[in-house]
Amino acid sequence: MRTQKNPLWITAVLSAATLLTVTGCASAETSQPKTSSATKTATATPTPTFDKTAHSIDDPSSIWVVSNKLRPLNPIDFRPANLSMPVGVENEFNHPLSEPAARAVEQIVAAAAAEGVSMHIISGFRDYGLQQGLYNKYVARDGQTAADTYSARPGHSEHQTGLAIDFDDHGNCYLNACFAETAAGKWLSANAAKFGFINRYPAGTESITGFQFEPWHYRYVGPELAAEMQRTGVNTLEQFFGLPNAPTYAN
Repeated sequence: MRTQKNPLWITAVLSAATLLTVTGCASAETSQPKTSSATKTATATPTPTFDKTAHSIDDPSSIWVVSNKLRPLNPIDFRPANLSMPVGVENEFNHPLSEPAARAVEQIVAAAAAEGVSMHIISGFRDYGLQQGLYNKYVARDGQTAADTYSARPGHSEHQTGLAIDFDDHGNCYLNACFAETAAGKWLSANAAKFGFINRYPAGTESITGFQFEPWHYRYVGPELAAEMQRTGVNTLEQFFGLPNAPTYAN
């Protein structure tokens, strides 16, 4: 069988069609916008670096001060200059607080109440003399070894900074670990960071903080630090700031 060759006009048509197809594909391809890696990099929003030096952890008047068994306040009988009474908050012993903590606790108690959760303050600021009297009473009752697991020695107490608050709900878990399972305890655990508070002595951190689990003891550190600790999953000030564990006193 003979193979017939295409007439010249068919060859020309086929060549033109091929040229149009190739040209069209090239035009379509070049008309599509391309996103370069440089463009992607330029539009990405970098994660801001948290500044751990924004406040002092040594100055007792700082909202980030770290006080524990190895870090006494300096001066040891420190008393805040900006004490203020929380307004509209039931306060069992009428303890004042450092001004920023007082304003924050007003907000946290009001927010909890709006959700049907009632809570009040057991304890706020305690000066050096009051802390000494409480500590001596616990030592006389339970012995120094036991007292040191739940009561800070004078000059080492967060309550002396005016930034620490003990909460309660008028229930049966007054200053007891079961407070964690109450409506107030659960609400605080879920929401305290929004108002600048952290649970200072979480469960399982006794060898770090030196104190037993206290789900009622919250410490004001400001919303920025509270949020950063929540974001990173670091739940003690010692770990966050890279400080030595403080299970016992130096002497």
